[in-house]
Amino acid sequence: MKSDGYAEATITTTSRRLGMIARHLNADIDNPEKVKEYISQKTASNGYKEGLADIYDRYVRYNGLKWQRPYYVTQSQPPYVPTEEEVQILINSATKKYALILSILRDTGMRPIELERMRLRWIDLERGAINVQTAKGGVGRTLSLKPQTLAMLKEYVGKRQLGLNDRLFASVACMRRRFYTLKRTAAEKLQRPELLRVNLYSFRHYFGTMTYYKTKDILYTQRLLGHRNIKNTLIYTHLVQFTSEEYHSKVATSVQEACALIEQGFDYVTDMDSVKIFRKRK
Repeated sequence: MKSDGYAEATITTTSRRLGMIARHLNADIDNPEKVKEYISQKTASNGYKEGLADIYDRYVRYNGLKWQRPYYVTQSQPPYVPTEEEVQILINSATKKYALILSILRDTGMRPIELERMRLRWIDLERGAINVQTAKGGVGRTLSLKPQTLAMLKEYVGKRQLGLNDRLFASVACMRRRFYTLKRTAAEKLQRPELLRVNLYSFRHYFGTMTYYKTKDILYTQRLLGHRNIKNTLIYTHLVQFTSEEYHSKVATSVQEACALIEQGFDYVTDMDSVKIFRKRK
């Protein structure tokens, strides 16, 4: 698979799922009919079964076997998009390291696998810019960190002796396990069960939704998300309906106050009486 250009993550997933099938069939993985029966009887969504069929289909082709591939009808469901409050609760509930990880995901909309692969040399610590080496056959892009996130990242890097080619964070699997514990603890402590619906990829959906909402520019949103196909970006035009026309208003009398309001999600409106006026939807 590697010689055919498959990503390392795809190879790892394929190996793990084939191993699972082999264990359940007592290593009789070369029997397509038994594999088909195993997949059909598995308690799982049709999407998961379709994925298993895809993986076994690769095994069949690489090993010269033949089978009648089963197809499962999957129903597309829109992903869960956390609110700004939910995102901030999870960041505030995390340890320093995971507050940094979640803040980067919030600021950039990076895929978790892109964060796993991120190396120190990708980052301009002066400008707070990350040159993302894309995953999933997408488009590379340069993304910006908020000042507070950049300060956290500088502190994190400063405490570690990292070479330019070193990765900064653990594997996606490790991050997911830690995040699951984090959100479960926060949900129980705050009596907010909706937090359990958030996963690492939800931060990308939050970023895409908010970027489109603020700019109404689908091509700009596509570029920041690194999508090659505009169809993948169009989902963000209808994930959340923002219907409220009520706003919180704030005034900034200095550059520092203006920056603080922008970091809180306020948008600049106009200048009046030597001050700058900002607003944010309620």
